[in-house]
Amino acid sequence: MERPPLQKMLADAQGGMLLFGITPPRRSATPERIREIAEVTLGRLSQLDLDGLILYDIDDESDRNPQERPFPYLPTMDPAAFHTDYLGEWDRAVVVYRCVGKYAEEELRAWLDDADTDRVLGVFVGASSGGKPVRTDLRRAQALRDEVRPDLPLGAVVIGERHARSGDEHLRMLTKQERGCTFFISQVIYDLNETKNLVSDYFYACQERGVAPRPIIFTLSLCGSAKTLEFLQWLGVDVPGWLENELRHSADPLADSYRECLAMARDLQAFCESLGLPHGFHVESVSIRKAEIEAATRLAGDLASILRA
Repeated sequence: MERPPLQKMLADAQGGMLLFGITPPRRSATPERIREIAEVTLGRLSQLDLDGLILYDIDDESDRNPQERPFPYLPTMDPAAFHTDYLGEWDRAVVVYRCVGKYAEEELRAWLDDADTDRVLGVFVGASSGGKPVRTDLRRAQALRDEVRPDLPLGAVVIGERHARSGDEHLRMLTKQERGCTFFISQVIYDLNETKNLVSDYFYACQERGVAPRPIIFTLSLCGSAKTLEFLQWLGVDVPGWLENELRHSADPLADSYRECLAMARDLQAFCESLGLPHGFHVESVSIRKAEIEAATRLAGDLASILRA
């Protein structure tokens, strides 16, 4: 049976959705190079049983961590422009991330005005640290969406690491839900217990308040090298000590992280099903290394088999 569009799955709080996430080409790329990248991307995505594509909005997050960034920050083109101008052949939903602090209110208003809600969903991302200067804060961006395009499906980022430190991420989720967010997408997951603690606290808080839990889409990302591991940790992803050791000393960290991602997916699926919490998965593919790109594509295929079983 054909699945409904992602927008309807999320609106109806269904589970089982599968997304694939990429970054747009670098801002310095020529139109010819961007077209080339788009063609290769569309060819790769056409092999997969996806419900949607995520386009990240990259921001300089050096304020979040005083240590040197393992990979240099390279500005990328606007994700909405990449979708509109180069991915016209993609016939499924696109979730456009917006690091709202980068944009003046007028810029966000213009994008909201133009967004095609038959094709586009949004995820608003706040500042990477409390002290970072912003042009529009997250609360104002959410209010602006309510004013300009309340029909635009809006999601929010959820972070298990923040819950492990503060214990209140589930309350943030409920607040965002009250402000119009109808789905959540996690930061990259490598600590399964942190994620299950958050999911459990959110589910039972919803039960106590008499509100229906919204779908959570869990983000999985492969780690093919020690430098990628360093970058994940620089971004704030918690990697358990035993797994960090495994990946650092592995002859094939890509294969080992692949195995762990599949194991986490199966565990999370069983846990969410036992609660009755709608959920899905998102494979993040932001590496430029061919082996990691191909492995991410295979992982999405395996996750489709798990979700559709």
